[in-house]
Amino acid sequence: MRRTVRRVAILTALTTSAVALSAGVASAQDAEVPEPSSFTSMITAMATPDAVVNPDGVVTPGEPGATGTFDYRINSELEIICYDITLRGVTPPYMSPARTATHIHQAAEGAAGPPRIAFPDPQDAGDGILRSEGCLQGPFTTGIMANGADTGEGFSLAAIEADPSAFSTDTHTATFTAGAVRGQLTSVPMGGVATGAGGTAGGGSWAPAALGAAALVGAAGTVLVRRRAQQD
Repeated sequence: MRRTVRRVAILTALTTSAVALSAGVASAQDAEVPEPSSFTSMITAMATPDAVVNPDGVVTPGEPGATGTFDYRINSELEIICYDITLRGVTPPYMSPARTATHIHQAAEGAAGPPRIAFPDPQDAGDGILRSEGCLQGPFTTGIMANGADTGEGFSLAAIEADPSAFSTDTHTATFTAGAVRGQLTSVPMGGVATGAGGTAGGGSWAPAALGAAALVGAAGTVLVRRRAQQD
């Protein structure tokens, strides 16, 4: 009887340790890391409510008047992605079955797709604008399971670099669960875009890169408006 009790106690201890270790690994997978000294690509997206689709791929407009600027810098060799996300007109609380409500999805324009990376949700610093910035290193997790695996499992940032347009980025709220805003990723030039801050967009400082990306986002928005006008 004593041996049985001891075995149960040992098994319980081992199981508890294994669960704790697993939780520690899962947490470490999405831990914030320092910004690397260089990047292999820059990616941006201008997110709007009219681009939102639900999980079935049906257009489901997000929050009226809301906009989002999603600037990403990638070092695919280190599997590090630095993010600078700004939301205007988006009303929390956030809501998503994933770990967070702000994602990059593997989804072409007008299509639904699984989240591959989950970012910390932007927060209000007191001026009504929601912001989130930092750097994450893979392996990535989203908290969404599909076919017995997390949708971030095995994902590489090289896939975004290979075809940015095959990915979208968005944020979800309790009122707009399909997405408050969404935009398609697009690449922007590295190292040669003047920022007006004494540097270039390919430099190692986050501030110059963000300024350069913001200017490019404006240009991308103009092109988008022109394209839509031509289509109409």
